Order: sequence, then structure tokens, then C-alpha cells
Amino acid sequence: MKRAIALLLLFNFQSSFAENSILALVDEKIITYNSIEQQFALVESYEEKLAVVNSRINVMLQLEKALEFDIYPLQSDVNQTIIELAAINNISLETLKSRGNFDFIVEEITEKLSILNLQRYVTKDLKFNLSNDELINKCPIINNDAKIKQIKIAQIIISQIDDSLISSNNLDKSIKEFLQKISTHISKGASFESFAKLHSQHPSYENGGVSKWITIDSPTIKMIDSLEDGEVSDIYTTSMGFAIAIKIDERFISGNLKDCKEKLIYLNAEKFYSNWVEDLRSTSYIKIYHDNL
Repeated sequence: MKRAIALLLLFNFQSSFAENSILALVDEKIITYNSIEQQFALVESYEEKLAVVNSRINVMLQLEKALEFDIYPLQSDVNQTIIELAAINNISLETLKSRGNFDFIVEEITEKLSILNLQRYVTKDLKFNLSNDELINKCPIINNDAKIKQIKIAQIIISQIDDSLISSNNLDKSIKEFLQKISTHISKGASFESFAKLHSQHPSYENGGVSKWITIDSPTIKMIDSLEDGEVSDIYTTSMGFAIAIKIDERFISGNLKDCKEKLIYLNAEKFYSNWVEDLRSTSYIKIYHDNL
């Protein structure tokens, strides 16, 4: 039915728009060269002109929905935007109003505010569920602020050994010698995880000595961070005994997760709304007259 109406509309307007090329049909409405002449003046190539037409199609579809949902900008918002536009361009409000294209400016502002209100309406009930780990992993991608490096390590920590392994009644020396033997085996290809489960006296032994994410804030952690893949650290001292470690992974987190989450919510809403507009296109009759571009 929409196609029939659109074709009939084209027939009826063919003569009156003989000097004003019809660039596209959108349901029962048309896009003419004159209606987007100012945007066309800024582009040259066919691809750029096609992008202008497609953008206008999207605007028309959104304005149609805004009308359907009875969504309009407040006149006070339109007036305030006009005042801000004049200030940004360092001209008086009277000078802006005296321009020949002022009516076009007001129309464009009204359209953009209508679409902004429509976007808020469409996305107002949108849920955004993101775990803390997902948030931390995503934030460095979109944030340009200071990033904090974290690493994940695996440790073997020993504070006591069997009496039969203690030499010269020196417990500390014996523990270090025992850890050095373990380190040598691991360096030759033995499993760090297996040795950690067998010998480590830290609670993390159950999962192979793997730690949670650690911020690099001490000389020991900096030393472990500098290790090559698979390289075993020198023996170091912890509050629970002597230890060796390997570096498992690293990541960079945002210094400001709150701002980052707000950006992610915004980007998620933008993506949702963009898909919603594409759905509008898929359910509308659209014909672009490429030869007229």
C-alpha cells in the first residue's frame, strides 16, 4: 500500500517538480534537491551526496515517529539553543536572526531537539548490565585518561619445610635452597601449577598459586612485572614466607571507572538507537533516485 501511495505521489508531483529533482521517496513523502541544497553545497562526490540523502531519510523517519509519539521540543529549549549558537559563533542574536537562512536554522534546531527527545524516549527503559570485571576490561578502550596497570601472578610461598630438608639448623637458608630447586625444575619445563599445588603454603595453592589482579605498587611487584613469559622470579620475601612467582597476565584499567561506566551506558544506548532507526528503514518504503544525485 505504501508503495502504491508513493508512486501515486510521484506521478502527482512530477510536473510541479520538473526543475527540482526528486532524490528519494520515503513512504508518502519526498526528498527534493531544494530541500537539502545547503547540505549538498558542502559535498561533491556521489558517495557523499548519497550519505546526505540517507541521513535525511533517517531524519524524516525519526520525525515521523516523534510526531506519532507526540514528542516535541519545548520552545524554551529551541530559543536557548539559538542563543547558544549565536554565542558560539561570536555574533549577536539580532545578527543571527537577520541572516537569510535563519528559518532553516530554526527548523534544523527543532528537528535535532525532536530527535534527541525521541532517542531519550526510545532508550529510557534500556537496561545496562555489566560486571565489574567487564567494566574494568572495557574502560581502557574508550577512556583517554590515566590508565593503571595491573598484573596477575602465580606464586609458590613457603614458610616451613620438613625437618629432614633443613641444613645447618638454618631454616631460611633451607627454604631458599628448596625454592631454588623448584625454580630450576620449572625453568626446565615443569608445571608451575603442579608445584604450587604440591608445595605452596599460601591459600592460593588450590588454584595453582594464581593471584587476583594486583596493582603495580611495590618493588617486588615491579620485579615480577618485568619477567618474560614463563620466566621464574628470583626468591623474594613476603609476610607469609619466601616465594617465587611467574607473571600470568596483565591489563590496564581506567583511573575513573565512574566516568567510564557513564560513557559505556551512552555508547550502548547509541548502538541500540542506531539499530532501532535501521529497523524503521526496513519497515518503510524507500526509493532513492541515484541518477539524480
